[in-house]
Amino acid sequence: MIVLGSTGSIGAAALEVARRFSLEVETLVAGTNADLLNKQIETFRPKRVAVADRDTARKVQFARVGYGQEAILSAIEESASLLAINAIVGFSGLKPTLKALECGKTLALANKESLVCAGKFINASAIRPIDSEHFGLKYLIADRAIKRLIITASGGALRDTPIEEIERAPIDSVLKHPNWNMGAKITIDSATMVNKLFEILEAFWLFGDYKIDAVIEKSSMIHAMIEFEDGCITAQASSADMKLAIAYAVLGELGEPIAGRIEPCALEAIRFLPIDEGRYPVWRIKEELQKAPELGVVVNAANEAALDLYRDRRIPFGAIARTVLAAFERFRVPPASIDEAFALHNEVECWAANNALL
Repeated sequence: MIVLGSTGSIGAAALEVARRFSLEVETLVAGTNADLLNKQIETFRPKRVAVADRDTARKVQFARVGYGQEAILSAIEESASLLAINAIVGFSGLKPTLKALECGKTLALANKESLVCAGKFINASAIRPIDSEHFGLKYLIADRAIKRLIITASGGALRDTPIEEIERAPIDSVLKHPNWNMGAKITIDSATMVNKLFEILEAFWLFGDYKIDAVIEKSSMIHAMIEFEDGCITAQASSADMKLAIAYAVLGELGEPIAGRIEPCALEAIRFLPIDEGRYPVWRIKEELQKAPELGVVVNAANEAALDLYRDRRIPFGAIARTVLAAFERFRVPPASIDEAFALHNEVECWAANNALL
């Protein structure tokens, strides 16, 4: 397999799955964490390695290390492996997604932004979802008429914070996710609920134009539900461990447990709560975004620009949502091609970086 984003939480979990099932790792692509990458190289003995930049490449203990986006795309193209795991974070993961699909590879996809920004231009039939919510939906889909897809949200790090304190929530608090061990971007996106907007768009491109809802389920044991036209609802429950979804994406099926088991009595405390627009202002555009899913590229670009500003302590936490909402109102023309999607992303990101709403 090819593992893109190998040093992130998803990539590291994917390598755990590879080790457990004795799967060959042909290619490793990482960002800037040279220390962890060197340990992965020692363990898995890949044939090729690529990283984000030259400084990182100099620290990597491998005969020939490529760096930069072109080297990453070349590593995908040169790999014989027919399975690529894309766990790169952010918009920078889109071109590797396109390259893997262009090369005819099956894509195990954890990079949300690929479908959020360019779902209209991507053949989703070659994609195996790694997100626990989309894995859950795929696990549940049966040959019955579907009325509604439902995914769950933990509520993020600020779900119980007094609402008047959210505006200026410090980054240390925002990064303390109660259930999951994830990278900084997705953890912040969980606190704003942008992450769940993205997952609704992913579900649209993966499964079709169904009504898609989301609810808060604080334990993260229920990941997805499907309501069928006959009135029945089925739910997928499992522990909060990404290795389960990854194993299915990599192996196609799984005949043994790979994550912690759930006892039925543990589900006694399950409660489903609505997502409050007062606490999560971005949720105001959920319905409109589903009617124009091509505008996901606008939401992502504004969000990435605002996140950079927030992580640099230049805007308060509350300004992330205000910037996303303002960009969504300003940029209303959806891209008609993949090139237009890239151009629009650059335009919105530049606008948001200079107009983040304090």
